[in-house]
Parts: sequence; C-alpha cells; structure tokens
Amino acid sequence: MNTRPPLPPFTEETARQKIQAAEDAWNSRDPERVVLAYTVDTEWRNRSDFVNGRAAVVEFLRGKWERELDYRLRKELWAFQDNRIAVRFEYEFHDASGQWWRAYGNENWEFDEFGLMRRRFASINDLKIAESGRNFRWARPA
Repeated sequence: MNTRPPLPPFTEETARQKIQAAEDAWNSRDPERVVLAYTVDTEWRNRSDFVNGRAAVVEFLRGKWERELDYRLRKELWAFQDNRIAVRFEYEFHDASGQWWRAYGNENWEFDEFGLMRRRFASINDLKIAESGRNFRWARPA
C-alpha cells in the first residue's frame, strides 16, 4: 500500500502540510491528481451530494469544474486530533454566464493509517459577488 504523508496522528505542523497539499491539488483542477489523496472506497458528503469511491469522485470533480470556471480555493486549519482534521475554506469561480460566486464552507476529514482520506464531509454556502469583489486573482496554473 502506498502512503500519502504526512501520516496520522497529526501535529499542528503536519495538519497544515496536509491542508496545503489538498489546496494545491484542488487548485490544479485535475480530478486524477486530486483523487490520489483518497482511499479507493472514500466516502464523501459534498453539500447534498453523497459520493462513494474514487471513480465517483473523479466524475463528481469533472462535473464540478465544468460548471465552476476559473475556480480558486483557499483552505485553513480549524482543528485537528489523531487522524482527523477540520478545515475552513472559501473559493471563487464564475459560471458559464459570467456570474462570479464565492463559496464558504467547512470540511471534516478522516484519514486511514496510510495518510489517505477515507471520509470527507463538506458543508458549503454560496454568495453571488461582483467580479470587482473577488479576493482571489491568480493566474491559471500551467
């Protein structure tokens, strides 16, 4: 079995490393890259969607990033203990009509002993914003 360091139990430093790795992967908008951080049988709740397994995660993320254009995300540590991390996040995107959105939320993560995320529960709220109100103005990754 491959490991995905840092491994639990987490310290503040290793929890922050895990969060940064997740932020970097999600900002790549590459479902095949993102899914490598999850167990084969990972369980997700994302808003009102329930997603189980890597193949379903890839499909979910492809659809997400087809709708959420120029997506940019920031995550920050909220709490950690043993093999769990709680994260606060916000991200921005625009839809096909050009309307910009900012999403705010919280995630609860649970990892296996190999450092793979076995459970991810996300609660998310969306807010329409003007393009001039954006906080995240990054160049598209290569």
